Amino acid sequence: MSDEMIVEFCSPTLAGIKTGNLFSCEYLDYKHLVKDLRRINSILLKKGIKAIPIRCLNHRALIYLFRPSFLEKDLCDKDTALLLIQLGYNVDNMSDCVKCLCEKTMSIKSSKDFPHEIGLFLGYPYEDVKGFIDHKGECSKCIGCWKVYGDVTRAEDTFDRYKKCTSDYVSRFKEGMTLDQLAVCS
Repeated sequence: MSDEMIVEFCSPTLAGIKTGNLFSCEYLDYKHLVKDLRRINSILLKKGIKAIPIRCLNHRALIYLFRPSFLEKDLCDKDTALLLIQLGYNVDNMSDCVKCLCEKTMSIKSSKDFPHEIGLFLGYPYEDVKGFIDHKGECSKCIGCWKVYGDVTRAEDTFDRYKKCTSDYVSRFKEGMTLDQLAVCS
């Protein structure tokens, strides 16, 4: 997994405007993936960002890059906490929530088994995640970085901010800035 890949797929989290991002990467062997994650975390942990694999299958890893302090705050939202409790999460412990998400993601047999509450771990609005779950991904008001069931204007503004952030970070990375320089402290 390259720094370029992280910048391309995780710029809003690096910039401190999003709780987390997901991206998929190939790996030759698991030991190499662990080595890459250690290197990435040695750079990002001091900025308040963590990268973990939440699913590894057929030499592909689904990586969750997130800001634990942001996730802690997100889990304090009453509606978010209630939904996650109903889905079997211990919202009193952020690490337990992430572990539960990993366990659910590892046990996926088909797309219908995917833990759609993952949007709450990425910083998506509660009403959009709940709407997606309730409507089984149908009947959204608009689609951008996620399917919107709530405030379209707010979502579109957020999509635009994420797009601009990513464009800016990719440009800066191509100009020579490092991952350490791009990641802001939380």
